[in-house]
Amino acid sequence: MNNYHEIIQELGKAVWSPYLAGALIGMLAWLTFTISNKPIGASSAYATVAGLIGKIFAKKHTLNLKYYQENPPELSWELVFVLSVIGGSFISSYTGGEFEMRWVPRLWEEIHGSSLYGITGLVGGILMAFGARLAGGCTSGHGISGTLQLSLGSWVSLLCFFIGGIIGAQFLY
Repeated sequence: MNNYHEIIQELGKAVWSPYLAGALIGMLAWLTFTISNKPIGASSAYATVAGLIGKIFAKKHTLNLKYYQENPPELSWELVFVLSVIGGSFISSYTGGEFEMRWVPRLWEEIHGSSLYGITGLVGGILMAFGARLAGGCTSGHGISGTLQLSLGSWVSLLCFFIGGIIGAQFLY
């Protein structure tokens, strides 16, 4: 019973133990495979949202696209996963006392000012979405689910994510 209270206290901290976070991610990956028979992934949610928007403005055209014939744009577990990550991030920052409404993070503003943040974020997001679709998965798809299945391609992708992240961080910060 004492361990249960320690875990609950840990969840209310601003920074979680990497061991607890890793164990929770592992359990989530296992549950996802067990319940839905699908791996954790987020990059397909981008295409799903684009398809849902396309259905609103150009339904016939959107539904005639080959991708959406094979992957109909509808509420999917990947989209729910992404929305849950956003909601969980909010809850975590709020319960940890770290939540604040800011358009530009303090570290970015100190180094670069606030003028480039929006366009840099937009371009970075587009490049990440393109890269994830090109690589057949995102950091969660390859880095968690693929490595869990011992996929060589996912291990190579994960290594490239780290190398690219380190280079990008050195360049930006």
